[in-house]
Amino acid sequence: MNRSFRFSYLALIYLFLYIPIGTLIVYSFNNAVFSMLWHGFTLNWYKEVLHDSNLWIAVWHSLYLAIAATASALFIGTLAAISLYRYRFRGKNMLEGLLFVIIITPDIVLGIALLILFSLSGLSLGFLSLYIAHVTFCIPFVVVIVYSRAKSIDPNIFAAASDLGASELQTFWHIIVPILLPALISGALLCFALSFDDIVISYFVSGPGFEILPIKIFGLARLGVNVELNALCSLLFGLTLLLVCLSQWVTRQKKI
Repeated sequence: MNRSFRFSYLALIYLFLYIPIGTLIVYSFNNAVFSMLWHGFTLNWYKEVLHDSNLWIAVWHSLYLAIAATASALFIGTLAAISLYRYRFRGKNMLEGLLFVIIITPDIVLGIALLILFSLSGLSLGFLSLYIAHVTFCIPFVVVIVYSRAKSIDPNIFAAASDLGASELQTFWHIIVPILLPALISGALLCFALSFDDIVISYFVSGPGFEILPIKIFGLARLGVNVELNALCSLLFGLTLLLVCLSQWVTRQKKI
C-alpha cells in the first residue's frame, strides 16, 4: 500500500511538471496559427522556425551571451568559493551573507539597480551591459554550489600536496578541480539556464542593437502565442534534455 502510494504521489508530481511541456510539444505540430483546436499534423512550423533569420539571430545572441556569462561566472565564482573555504579573513561571514542577499533579491530590483548603475556610468545598453548583468546574478549561484562541494575536501590534502612538491597552481588543477568537477558542471548548467532564460533583468539592461531570445519571444507572445513559438520552445526543450544527458554522461565517465 505504501509503495503504491509513493508511486502515485511521484507520478502526480511528474505529470504536474511535464503535462504543460508535453502539451506545448504536441501543439507545435498543429496545422493552425493561433487555434488551440487540433487541425491536423504538420511540420511546417519547424520549417518556419528554421528559416526565420531574425529569430535565429536572437538565438545566437542568447547562446553567445549565456556561454560568455557562464564561463566568466564559473571562473570568478570558483575562485571565490575556494578562497572562502581555504582562507580566514575579516568580514568573511558578512561576505557569505551578501551572496545570499543577491540570490534572494527580486529580479526587478536588481534589474533597476543595474540600469541606474549603467546610466550613471555612461555605459551604453547592449551586449556589454547584458554580459555584466548576467555575470553578476550568476556568480552567487556558482559560489554556493562550489563552496558546498569544497567543504567536503579534507584540508590536509593541501598540506600533503605541498609536501610532495606541488605548487598552488598544480594543487588547484590536478587535485581541487577533479574533486569539484560535479559542482562545476552543475554550476555551469545552472548559470547557462539562468542566463539563457532571463527576461526581467535583461529587459532593463538590453539595448536595441543586441536582441536576445527571451525578449524576442516576449514581444511575439504579446501578439498571441502562435505555433511557431511552440516549435521554437520544443526545440529549446530538446536542447535542454541533450545538455542534461551530456552532463550525466560526463559525470559517470569521471566516476568510472
